[in-house]
Amino acid sequence: MSDDLTNRGQQDRSRIAMKEEHEVRHWTQALGVTREELQKAVDKVGNSAAAVRKELGK
Repeated sequence: MSDDLTNRGQQDRSRIAMKEEHEVRHWTQALGVTREELQKAVDKVGNSAAAVRKELGK
């Protein structure tokens, strides 16, 4: 199920949803990585933003 983009409440930044293009854009910019680097990190450690940050050394 995709995110409801009309819901303007607080976003859950503890998880990275690789299927949501707006989230991929956010995380690649926030972490300074490419989509491919982000995908590799998520594949390796899961979608926890903290785990991905740690994996990427951020």
